[in-house]
Amino acid sequence: MPRPTLYIAITNHGFGHAVPISSVANLVQKMCPDVLLIMVTTAPRWLLESYISGDFIHRPRAFDVGVIQSDSITMDKQATLEKLKEIRSKERSIIAGEVDFIKQNRVDLLLADIPPLAAKIAQAADIPCWMLNNFGWDFIYRPWGGEFVEIADWIGECFGQCDRLFRLPLHESMDAFPNVFDVGLTGGTPHYQPEEIKAKFGIYTDKEKTVLLTFGGLGLAQIPYQNISRFPDWQFITFDSNAPEFPNLINVRNKLDKNHTQFLKIRPVDFMPICGRIISKPGYSTFAEALKLEIPVVSLIREGFAESKLLLEGIQDYSYHQILPPTEFFDGDWEFIRRPLQPPRKSEKLDKNGSEAIAKAVVEYLH
Repeated sequence: MPRPTLYIAITNHGFGHAVPISSVANLVQKMCPDVLLIMVTTAPRWLLESYISGDFIHRPRAFDVGVIQSDSITMDKQATLEKLKEIRSKERSIIAGEVDFIKQNRVDLLLADIPPLAAKIAQAADIPCWMLNNFGWDFIYRPWGGEFVEIADWIGECFGQCDRLFRLPLHESMDAFPNVFDVGLTGGTPHYQPEEIKAKFGIYTDKEKTVLLTFGGLGLAQIPYQNISRFPDWQFITFDSNAPEFPNLINVRNKLDKNHTQFLKIRPVDFMPICGRIISKPGYSTFAEALKLEIPVVSLIREGFAESKLLLEGIQDYSYHQILPPTEFFDGDWEFIRRPLQPPRKSEKLDKNGSEAIAKAVVEYLH
């Protein structure tokens, strides 16, 4: 019997799409140890390895562009449009190359988050395409107008060929998809006990005064770290290797570089349980992991990216939170840290088992 083979295509945009689908891939591998995982993404292998505990093939390919950005908030729409046109002009050759690869490797199922061409690739290879996300790229591009409208139409046509969408919480309607299944939150779960983390990194503050700064894979330019010195009795944690040194700032990456330990695959989600809040920008994977662990979220507002509004509404509905205008974060003195958090507007909780539900469906199909 050939091994069941799962081809996973990931949007070429930051790290936020690689995280939810990698957490699903990890569960598929645990439930079905003989599965062959093929991770098709330009995301770095170390990121995938921090979520997938077993072996996989890494095929660095990009079928879409997401949004070209200099950091986690600053977008270059013109460069994005040029790249989208280039991908569209090469559509036939991209599809042909992947169909050959899929047939050679006897792939059984294509799972995607959420490159539009994945649906056309699967159809041409005569295998099903399942997708997961809380938004489609047509939803992001359409409000930008001009030539983006035609691109959004093309993307909607691609999505129309998807066999099944697992729609994640905090979503838009995703009308282009013919078959929609709503599932719960996705994302990683902590690898370590809170005591292990606190001992390893010398964290002695109480949880309420421990803050994780996390701004996605691209980070933020010009974080005003000098404000940290105004809160000497608080502990701040960052993964930004360019951060300056402060007595109350732990730079996880630099600490690990100096001291290679079993903590090498540590991720922001591993720190969340010891923190009283995270400070972030709107991003599904960070928000979903915080919501799963019920960690309060302080988020910047992000203009011009349609998904942000959905995410900020969701955080206000389901989490203790603060929503910050960018000026208050970049130009203010961070006095918001001393203000009380707002309670969630809704009393019900979101389902936390999205990764498990998707993985179970995939394994049932592969068997």
